[in-house]
Amino acid sequence: MLQSRRSWLQNVAAGGTAIAASSAGVNGLLRANESKAATPFGKAEHVISIWLGGGMGQIDTFDPKRLGDQKARKPGSLYKSIDTAVSGVSVCEHLPRLAERMDRVTAVRTVHHDVIDEHAAATNRMHTGRVVTGTVTYPSLGSVVAHELGAADSSVPPYVLIGYPNVTRGPGFLGASSGYLYLTDTSKGPSGLSLPHGIDAERQSRREQLLSATRASARRRYENDSAVANYDSVIEQSLRLSGPEFGEVFELENESGQLRNQYGSEFGQRCLLARRLVQRGVRFVEVSHNLNFINGTGWDVHNDGINKQHELIRDLDTAMSTLIDDLEKHSMLDKTLIMVSSEFGRPPGFDAGGGRGHQGKAFTCVLAGGGLNHSGAYGLTDELSQNIVESPVSVPDLFATVHASLGIDPQKLLYDGDRPIPITDNGKPIESLLV
Repeated sequence: MLQSRRSWLQNVAAGGTAIAASSAGVNGLLRANESKAATPFGKAEHVISIWLGGGMGQIDTFDPKRLGDQKARKPGSLYKSIDTAVSGVSVCEHLPRLAERMDRVTAVRTVHHDVIDEHAAATNRMHTGRVVTGTVTYPSLGSVVAHELGAADSSVPPYVLIGYPNVTRGPGFLGASSGYLYLTDTSKGPSGLSLPHGIDAERQSRREQLLSATRASARRRYENDSAVANYDSVIEQSLRLSGPEFGEVFELENESGQLRNQYGSEFGQRCLLARRLVQRGVRFVEVSHNLNFINGTGWDVHNDGINKQHELIRDLDTAMSTLIDDLEKHSMLDKTLIMVSSEFGRPPGFDAGGGRGHQGKAFTCVLAGGGLNHSGAYGLTDELSQNIVESPVSVPDLFATVHASLGIDPQKLLYDGDRPIPITDNGKPIESLLV
């Protein structure tokens, strides 16, 4: 049967479209493979993420500039700068111990995001790498690492939060198995993992037998319900972690008094616990340092809250430098990436009360250890650390660097049901740190 001219043209057009689509698909696949092949990967195995809630002022810490005058409202650094172990790299005078160790540290001075400079939204961005949407609950960086690598030992969870729980730290669409175990007091382990008063081993065994039957019934009844499956996995992990083996990790008194004194404050004890956790096999530990009682305001130094900011900086210097040394002593520094982050930085000017406001367009996050090729500092800001001059690093870029250091492909897709979601929102790792 002869085709009409119109039918023939339609078939040709359809064939051409199919060929073009096929070619585009192949080319896209080739580009993806080339990107994956070009991505350098590190050999880190764990992450200790130090969270400075409130907003660490980069101009007063790791990106010092000319001195300002708080009383005269002259923009600039509040403290003098000092030289470090890396030529040409300076930090503030209240970081003397870290200054000596900057050859194992890189201050990434050009991190930025476009989130309104408000704490909750910026905290979410710095934990998930995404803006808040009404359709997807994105997982935190810690949950993604937990999902991709799991715990290095079956007797520990993959992800521990030392601080207060928050949805921004959570697993989002990855589900409860990629969530965190949290505690707020280093003098004891997580609440809920020890037997209640009056419950002996025999009684606990009877309870677990009853619970086992209830769980089995729920799994049969709600076989295809992901919420039930997630809840069941949390129960399974809780039972596994409630034994004495995991509980021993929290017994800081087993460490020498000298080492505990070197770590210093409660924040330092959190860092010591983080070392013990990764040493036991935890993949990702977040250590919170928004301890307001040190200076009254934490890192959110508006008005006169800035007057004791140096106490926070010195506390960070003591704990982090000791953590670096301690990990090195245990041959774990190259295996453990330390990341220091905050929701945003601080502008160079002083507010009416003598403090500083919020600044998300240019601020500093810090990477240490992890087997990276450290250079003391990466990126350049202007004379007042207010604008990025060269080598900008987006939040997805920072996350991609963390993933690549752990051997996780930063171009990988995760799935929320059938919906593909880039693992780092198309971030590109800082290659100079990985080669």
